[in-house]
Amino acid sequence: MNLNLLIENLTNPALLFFVLGVLAVKFKSDLEIPHNSSKFISLYLLFSIGFKGGQELVHSELNVSILWSLLFGIFVAILIPLYTFFILKKKLSIENSGAIAAAYGSVSAVTFVTAVSFLEIQNLTFNGHMVAVMALMEAPAIIIGVILIRLFGSKESCNGNLFSIVKHSFSNGSVFLIIGSLLIGFLASDKEAMGIKPFTTDIFKGFLAIFLLDMGIVCGKKISDFLKGGWFTALFAILIPLFNGTLVAILSGFVTSSVGDRFMFAVLAASASYIAVPAAMKIAVPKANPGLFVPMALAVTFPFNITIGMPIYLAVIEAF
Repeated sequence: MNLNLLIENLTNPALLFFVLGVLAVKFKSDLEIPHNSSKFISLYLLFSIGFKGGQELVHSELNVSILWSLLFGIFVAILIPLYTFFILKKKLSIENSGAIAAAYGSVSAVTFVTAVSFLEIQNLTFNGHMVAVMALMEAPAIIIGVILIRLFGSKESCNGNLFSIVKHSFSNGSVFLIIGSLLIGFLASDKEAMGIKPFTTDIFKGFLAIFLLDMGIVCGKKISDFLKGGWFTALFAILIPLFNGTLVAILSGFVTSSVGDRFMFAVLAASASYIAVPAAMKIAVPKANPGLFVPMALAVTFPFNITIGMPIYLAVIEAF
């Protein structure tokens, strides 16, 4: 791996703000981002990514390669929870195994947003349809996780039917906004899109830096909960994303030749959901412990991906 690439990523201002947030908790500072402000910024980031993705999509020629990308994304979202579940259930309960498998098969929109910034630093671009890929990868993993819990767990393990779970997955705020923004960006004219470009593009990195500061504070608070899980969950939260990201970085070469698209595929495969999946599992699998899988995804996998993982995935793509 190019050491300069890793150093360059670690000196990214947005990432350094994330570290600042972790340090704020470590030094018991009273620094915090108001909840309403944090929620607004997260909505803004999803809106901006979705809208710009729609604009890119409208200027792209809809072809077979885009269809293959969508299918490949869904395939990855189904495959990951299938094999991770059987690794997890050797050490954890069926409910927790299914919930964690769903989280790691699903995607993190925040990691995707951070990856956009990483690509811009490398002067690389990705195609707008990758936003649609991200949106479509959210629900399949949740469905597979719930099915596995139903197959291997007790009758009391799950609540609700699969239709309600699918509906909840797509009506989740982050998924609904990213899909809606994608469609609006696709329908908007170039003239109208230029009118809001200062909002969708020019201030994006500044908002991302503040958001990652807030994520750093949240991660710092979650680390203590995560450490209670022991060595198994710690290794899983690092090694499985690394394996998933590296494998998909290689396999995505059979779907697309775009370095930016392959990188996004790798990041999506390596990421873990800590918003949509916990919300779905709270309803579908109340026995699953969010104090286990949320810190795994947020306090370990997320920092790993945005610091060390992304340079590794890009290096693998360039090597293959």
